[in-house]
Formats: sequence, structure tokens, C-alpha cells
Amino acid sequence: MKIVIAPDSFKDSLSAQGVAQAVAIGLREVWPDARLIECPMADGGEGTIEAVLAACGGQWMTTDVSGPLGQPVQAQWGWLADSRTAIIEMAMASGLQMLTLAQRDATVTTTYGTGQLITAALDAGAQRVILAIGGSATNDAGSGMLSALGARFLDDDDQLLEPGGLALSKVARIDLGSLDARLKEVRFEVAADVNNPLCGTNGASHVFGPQKGASPEQVLALDAALGHFAEQSARVLGKDDSEQPGSGAAGGMGFAASAYLNATFRPGVEVVADLTGLAQALEGANLVITGEGRFDAQTLHGKTPFGVAKIAQRQRVPVIVLAGTLGDGYADLYEHGISAAFALSSGPMTLEQACANAATLLHDRARDLARVWRLAAR
Repeated sequence: MKIVIAPDSFKDSLSAQGVAQAVAIGLREVWPDARLIECPMADGGEGTIEAVLAACGGQWMTTDVSGPLGQPVQAQWGWLADSRTAIIEMAMASGLQMLTLAQRDATVTTTYGTGQLITAALDAGAQRVILAIGGSATNDAGSGMLSALGARFLDDDDQLLEPGGLALSKVARIDLGSLDARLKEVRFEVAADVNNPLCGTNGASHVFGPQKGASPEQVLALDAALGHFAEQSARVLGKDDSEQPGSGAAGGMGFAASAYLNATFRPGVEVVADLTGLAQALEGANLVITGEGRFDAQTLHGKTPFGVAKIAQRQRVPVIVLAGTLGDGYADLYEHGISAAFALSSGPMTLEQACANAATLLHDRARDLARVWRLAAR
């Protein structure tokens, strides 16, 4: 019996590695001789670096950078020395979780710190940079990131713009003369599942601006500012990537990555699966167990269990989900390679209790699942 355990993290409870370990312990109670392959996963959001490093044996790196409001931050990133690959989570330097509700202001938050992480990766000799761009606090179209890499954005008086997306309405000239020359030698990949364009009612400002603190009036102003920035960028670059699917991701970071860094876009779970060797691990497997904190219809939009199921389907391996909760529409996933899904709760409990006892609950459900599977195999 070969079982691949490929879960995402359970937010505010366990890392993906912790989830995999708890499931493995439960399975071994019933199948002590089973071959269990732990393959922690992520979908390009929080926990991506941790999952990749747990599977690939890379190392954590720490760099002092500027946070989304310019505050000093110690940000971590991942480094795979053998392949010269850097994994950067935008949320580590420019994340929404770094700000209180009162501090959120999409007009002035900046991606400068993310650019500093890219510089650190270049200094380490990176030849490939994976940008996981979920959870950002910003709406500056990646201009802060580009500034940290040497680009200069100037107004009519030839003065540098203030940080933030709203200031982009004043861009009169873009100077790329000091842009880090090493960028041309690096392959950039954006791990994202958002297909929004940069501007318009489905763009970065309208869709994501409000959760980052933008009022309805500020949303309109930000949308116009990003549109102006895209026009100025097109004059310098000779192309307009503002309609590129994903350009609106992370407050327009997708636009900067595509237009200025020639980045390719891939679903986050596919990027992580490639790095961790999930497809190879599934060869000859009898079962895959995956999971996440909440399993529902939203999982169809590129979350880990959906991505794992797509890969498992190619090898006709059944997939079972263990989730903190099962939400509306979870059964829709049965049409996309999921064989069955189970919630962890063994009775009435609060969210706090469920998070505190997640390891025990995972152990118990995995053990129970193994007993049922063993009966069915007789």
C-alpha cells in the first residue's frame, strides 16, 4: 500500500508539514507497513515557502526590508541552492496581515519591500525567481517593487513620486537606466490564480482595493492612476500588458511582473507541485490524501485539493480530502477528481477548539479512514 499525503496548511492551526505528519501517524496505526509519502503542498499563498522547503530541503533566508507602509520588517524567503531558485512570498514583505484594519490604505501602501527581496535573491545568485503574490496590502501596480530594483518614476517637475498607487496618476516620465541589469538573466514565474486585468470594474482597484482600505472614491482614483501608469509604461516598453490575464493580481503586481520582468504566470499549486515532485510521488500510489482548512466551492478556483486532484487524475489515483470544515458546494469537487471528503470535527466545538486540536482530529480521521479503506479492500 502506497499513500501520498499532500495537504495544504490549516490556517491559524498547522503548517502543511504538520498536517501531513498528523495524517501519517493516524494511518500507521492501521497500516504499519504502508509506504507513506509526505508531500506538503500550497497554492501559491501563505505557506508556499514552508511547503517547498520541507519537501526540497532548501533553506530559509532573512532580509531587512521596508514593509507596506515603509516600516522596517525582517522578511523571510526561500532558497534552493542546487537549482539557484528563490521563492518569494509577497506577503512576507508587503502583506495585508502586517497592518491593522485602521492602517490599511491602498492609496499609499508600497511593494518596495518585495523588490528588496528580489534584490537579495539576485545577490545570492538566483537564476529563477518564483513570486507567490497572494495576501498583498498594496495597489501600486508593482511600482514600489520596480523602484527598489532601480526604476525611477518621475512627475512633471522631474521629481520622484511618493510611494503608493495614487501617486501614479502623476507619472510623467519613467527612467529605466538604472534598472538592475541582472534581471535580464533571471527567469521569473508568478504563482497566482487570479485572472483579473489591471484596470476596469474587474481590475485590481475595484475588486481588491476595498479589502485593502480603499473607499469607493479612492477605488475610482486608483483605477485611473493605474491606467495612467499602464499608458506611460507602454510608451517606454513598447507593449501594453494591462489586459494580460493576471495583471491585476496583488494590486497590479502581476502587471509589473509581466511588463517589466517578462514573468510567466502559472497556478500556484502547479508551481509547488513541480518543485516538490508530486507527480513523481504519485507513480504507483494507491491513494492520495489531501486537505485544507475549509473545503467548499471556492476550492475549484485553484486551491490545493483541486490542484492535487487534477494531477492525481492523470494517474488514476483516488483522492480523499480531510478538511477542517465542509462548506457550500464542496460536493461539486466530486466531478473534478475528488473521491470523497470528510470534516474533522467529532462533535460540536468552537473554531478555537478545532484549531487547537487539529493534529489530534487529523490523526483520528486518518485512522478511521484507513480502517474503512481496509474493510473495502477485503
